[in-house]
Amino acid sequence: MNFSEVLRLSGGLLSWSPNGSYCAVAITARLEIRDARSLQTVCTFNCIDAVQYVEWSPDSQYILTCNYKRSIAEAWSLEKPEWRCKIDEGSAGLIKICWAPDSRHILTTADFHLRITVWSLVNKSVSYIKNPKNCAYGMEFSPDHDYLVVAERHECKDFLTVLETKSWQMIKHFEVGTRDLTGVRWAMDSTTMVVWESPLEYKVLIYSLSGSCLSSYSAYQWALGVKCLTWSPSGQFLAIGSYDQKVRLMNNITWRVIAEFPHDALVESLDVAVYKEVEKPLTGYPATLAAVQGLPTVLETTYEEEHLRPVSLASIAVEPSGKPQANPRLGVGVMQFSSDNRYLATRNDNMPSTLWIWTVTKLQLKAVCVHTNPVKAFAWDPKQSRLAVCTGNNYVYFWSPFGCLTVAVPAASSLQITGLKWHPSGRQVALLGGSQFSVCNLESQQQQENTLNNTPGS
Repeated sequence: MNFSEVLRLSGGLLSWSPNGSYCAVAITARLEIRDARSLQTVCTFNCIDAVQYVEWSPDSQYILTCNYKRSIAEAWSLEKPEWRCKIDEGSAGLIKICWAPDSRHILTTADFHLRITVWSLVNKSVSYIKNPKNCAYGMEFSPDHDYLVVAERHECKDFLTVLETKSWQMIKHFEVGTRDLTGVRWAMDSTTMVVWESPLEYKVLIYSLSGSCLSSYSAYQWALGVKCLTWSPSGQFLAIGSYDQKVRLMNNITWRVIAEFPHDALVESLDVAVYKEVEKPLTGYPATLAAVQGLPTVLETTYEEEHLRPVSLASIAVEPSGKPQANPRLGVGVMQFSSDNRYLATRNDNMPSTLWIWTVTKLQLKAVCVHTNPVKAFAWDPKQSRLAVCTGNNYVYFWSPFGCLTVAVPAASSLQITGLKWHPSGRQVALLGGSQFSVCNLESQQQQENTLNNTPGS
């Protein structure tokens, strides 16, 4: 394991190309394309204004940048650096942008969700999708890239519109049984969709491509409901994170809940591995100097396994009589399945420093990782069961079925890691701060050289 030097970036905007060859880094109004291995700059694009969003096209030939304040997006070509496409939404505004699966169309969402515009890079044609609903997860392409589903709102009712992505023609439009739809997600087989209600009501509905309701599920009533939802990579399970601090696992055959994962503040089972972060602080003059300079006062941090039971976990008390909050710090807010479908990592928002890892095959808790600071982000290795975690300091934490590891970014005490981006190969992970980043290479220098020497054309 080795680290690159600490480099500049803006807003934590870094993106690996889908083919793994390049790394795009935004620095104010400049976009740098770097070689994924050496991190040497390949080319640079000068944008109209500060970059606020970066996205590679699925075929890795183009890259998209956006400035929401000026409602301007630009597309750039790696094969022809002199080529540029500019999209100006003008007074309509711009709040969201993404690539279509064919890498030749760009979709933009106007301010106040007035419309979705489909821009063609091939013939410069423009088409519109009217009345999209104002919700965070109201549009998604199917995994097979053949369809696009868009949530709509008409006369105080929720609808789903399914479009065919080759012609952008509507093939189905139907009403769904929600009062206030929050989001829609395709199943991995691209034949069914799941929609869920706003947090005010617990309701999850499964629809077929034809518009038939296959199943309806509600765990309880008269309390805040669904907080997040995700499919497993295999498509066999649908994980539903709720405000009652539980994850419910639903199977895709009977559409019934087969397991519940509670996030209790007390761990009693000896079969669960509990890892606690332990910090060794600086002492004496070095500690005083670090405090004056605003640097970390921790010499090193490690995981230690807790063998005694029960283990009590710190939790944030939510006062029912306190000031009402639109999104209280309560319930399971983040979930991710491992790429091999074996594990599920979750974070309960009222236990922000604790990470829970569940075994999907046995439907039970595997490990609990307790940190000193709140968990900012975590991400699974795309090739194996290895989880990277960051908590806003200069350490990156790794968990695997074999144990835990903490690693400090050398000579980078000012790097506060708040984001993680795995390389598609799983051999590198980018450690992102607000204005700096470093890349952790998880293979030895000799392995990198062997890989480069065995690459055709090297």
